[in-house]
Amino acid sequence: MTFSRDIESLSLPFVAGIAAGAVLITVCRPALLYPAAGMALPLLAGCLLLALRLRTRFSLLPLLLMTGLFCSLSWQLGTFGTVSEGPACIGRAATALQTVVDAIPYPHARSGALVKALTTGDRSALDPALTAVFRRSGAAHLLALSGMHLGIIYLILTWLLKPMGNSPLARSLRYGLILLSSGSYVLVTGAGPSIVRAFLFIFLWETARLTGRETTPVKVWCGGILIQLALNPSVITSVGFQLSYLAMAGIFLLFPPLRDLYPSDGPVRDRFNLPRRIWEGAALALSCQAFTAPLSWRIFGTFPRFFLLTNLLAMPVSSLLMILSVATVALSAAGCCPQILILADDAACQLLIQILEIIAGL
Repeated sequence: MTFSRDIESLSLPFVAGIAAGAVLITVCRPALLYPAAGMALPLLAGCLLLALRLRTRFSLLPLLLMTGLFCSLSWQLGTFGTVSEGPACIGRAATALQTVVDAIPYPHARSGALVKALTTGDRSALDPALTAVFRRSGAAHLLALSGMHLGIIYLILTWLLKPMGNSPLARSLRYGLILLSSGSYVLVTGAGPSIVRAFLFIFLWETARLTGRETTPVKVWCGGILIQLALNPSVITSVGFQLSYLAMAGIFLLFPPLRDLYPSDGPVRDRFNLPRRIWEGAALALSCQAFTAPLSWRIFGTFPRFFLLTNLLAMPVSSLLMILSVATVALSAAGCCPQILILADDAACQLLIQILEIIAGL
């Protein structure tokens, strides 16, 4: 069996087993989880013997299903009576990052609070009125650290490290620097499910490029969910985890055919074709909402009416704001941030707020 087909075969039944374990944990009392895990273990061993004997793709399905179930139950049992705390150095690094942002002299207080939320995940400085504007306009997801934020940082790192060249040594160094930088950012900002998902996607994509293996977005999606659930099965109950993977599934599966409904004039001309760029933004928003809207409605009971307008107007500005904010915070930490960059970052913050206030007032 080739890797390109194995990753789908491995991930889907394993995820189903994790989900079954999460349901079992929900409906069973804690005392019943021990015998449940005890019964799952011999079933797991039986599935392993069956897979070794038959050596077929279909014989792996029950094995992976039971592996996911056992991982989910054993993880839950292992958390009873324990308290998880991160290393002290990570907490100090997070505090230091927040202190750097607080010290930047933005002309508007709202700008500093918004940059702090976007770059560190700390929303404590945001006033309730501004938070309500983000919520009513359907842009609340911009305030939560997500894969989009790490994706922009990844693009910045790729651009900055591109002059290193394509020699084997340069590619290895670039690989290490990208993973070290993005991984450190994930840890400092709290390692939420969505941002961990983005890091795993970066890890798998960069590893495939370094080793010369062919990959596709669907393979990266399957590999990411397999690794994340293997490391922490309980994360499957997280709304952020569910929405993040559903949104990426929409982008990978639905966005390409929607985008191609608008005829392409070639990569170079498409870059300057404004109607096509607008259509691509609309197709991206529709793809995400098609996959996440049912879950959002079930959990929150709301649906963002102006999500299409918000994404078309606010997403480009928020992407520019993230680029400016990352540059401003990084140079401020180094003690050499020019005032013009701070003013540009502040102007981007004010522009985003004004756009969302108009949409929220509709």
